[in-house]
Amino acid sequence: MLAVQGDFLEHKHALGRLGVDAPEVRLPEQLEGLEGLIIPGGESTTMVHLIDTYGLRGPLREKAASGMPVWGTCAGMILLADGLTDSRPEPLGLMDIEVSRNAFGRQIDSFEERIDFEGVEGPPVVAVFIRAPVVNRTGEAARVLARVSDGRAVAVRQGLMLATSFHPELTGDLRVHELFLRMVKGLA
Repeated sequence: MLAVQGDFLEHKHALGRLGVDAPEVRLPEQLEGLEGLIIPGGESTTMVHLIDTYGLRGPLREKAASGMPVWGTCAGMILLADGLTDSRPEPLGLMDIEVSRNAFGRQIDSFEERIDFEGVEGPPVVAVFIRAPVVNRTGEAARVLARVSDGRAVAVRQGLMLATSFHPELTGDLRVHELFLRMVKGLA
């Protein structure tokens, strides 16, 4: 769990409900021995500043390149992208996607929508969008897993990397966390 800023505790609690201990990562050496990493929602500019301040950019890129599963939610999606429509922050460039920050509007424009999510069985997932990004473009390696009703992409996967523009950790539905755990175990 990347714990430099944002709602990492909510993810930690969700994983705890699934019986998984998620160590908090704030320094490069804390990445050692991890089987997967969640980059939570938060303020993307602040998160990038702290990632760079603590020397995490290079080690995060190396871990993802070596095959460690990584999941970014909301601001985490922004960080995983290789391109943004905004001039800041500088993303990590790990996924072949272009993302627009705050694509659904300001905080007051937050909303929930039920969405079909490839790889998640059962009824539609309740997706909570708070100043959420959207995926404008996917490269050949990235696959869209979910869209909102207007057709915009809000969940993508590329190999062992997953990005969602919404916050599954804010609902009682653990199915997206379960999907990521299956990815970590090599089962999805």
